[in-house]
Amino acid sequence: MRLAIALKVSPEQGGIDMGLVWEAERLGFDAVWAGEAYGTDAVTPVAWVLARTNRIKAGTGIMQMPARTPACAAMTAMTLQALSGNRFLCGVGPSGPQVVEGWHGVPFGKPLTRTREYIAIIRQVLERKGPLEYHGEHYDIPYTGPGRSGLAKPLRSIVHGDPSLKIYTAPNSPAGLRTAGEVADGALPYFMSPEKSDEIVGPIRDGRARAGKATDLGDFDLAPYVRVNMGDDLDKCRDALRPGLALYIGGMGARDRNFYNDLAKRLGYAAAAAEIQDHFLAGRRNEAAAAVPDDFIDEISLVGPKARIVDRIQAWQALARDRRIGSLVLAGADAAAMRAIAEAVL
Repeated sequence: MRLAIALKVSPEQGGIDMGLVWEAERLGFDAVWAGEAYGTDAVTPVAWVLARTNRIKAGTGIMQMPARTPACAAMTAMTLQALSGNRFLCGVGPSGPQVVEGWHGVPFGKPLTRTREYIAIIRQVLERKGPLEYHGEHYDIPYTGPGRSGLAKPLRSIVHGDPSLKIYTAPNSPAGLRTAGEVADGALPYFMSPEKSDEIVGPIRDGRARAGKATDLGDFDLAPYVRVNMGDDLDKCRDALRPGLALYIGGMGARDRNFYNDLAKRLGYAAAAAEIQDHFLAGRRNEAAAAVPDDFIDEISLVGPKARIVDRIQAWQALARDRRIGSLVLAGADAAAMRAIAEAVL
């Protein structure tokens, strides 16, 4: 099982804690991942990390597809691959309607169709078998629609990309997970429980079967985010994670369209997910955080004393031995927690 860390980018605090990145590289971690919402972007931190490290990979988890054309994403990937010695991992995703339409100002459209088209175009650019041509529902290349100049022609990338570039998505819904299995090389789900891994693994295998691929995930990197808070006081460690979980379960989307809330329900916490959302949308954030169940935190996270975390990591390692996951992306781990987990895994 490989280990990775989620980057925290804090412009107010100097940007990235490169000490943690260098410690991850020293410990033998496989990758670091940077995300984007409606603040800092994902590409710039990844470029920064790749420029200041030698071995560790860095990935976008994820580049929001509506924010950039697929050809732009392919150019970014080829550039970072060339500059880093092929250490870039390309994570893309549709984001959510609130960000897509409220921040980027473009239609949300059909996210799964967009994902299939976007990845197909990136792969076509990288394979460079001919000039880029793609006419789908979301993307029309060369453009043939209203307002066209009539001067467009198919173009082939000036540089040779690496067709073996690993492309990830960040799905949470069953349909998104199936799409990941169908068209991607890996997936970055935000919540996962070792005891209920079929909620994530099952749809991915269905997608792979639909695409004619082996349902064994040996060549697919399922890399769930796992929140980490190590300390002697278990309750205090759980409490540190509650506000962030409440934000996603309760407020990351509309009442009837919150993929994180839906996933929490599928993991067996329907009543708690509904309560968290009720509190959060009513502005009662403290009550929303308090409603996050201890059992839910324990299932999807690594919390408490070192010995407890080392014991819990065995459940994740069992999934890796069964080829159900390939990596863990540790979110919030400090250097001491990173070392404890690395000692147990690597």
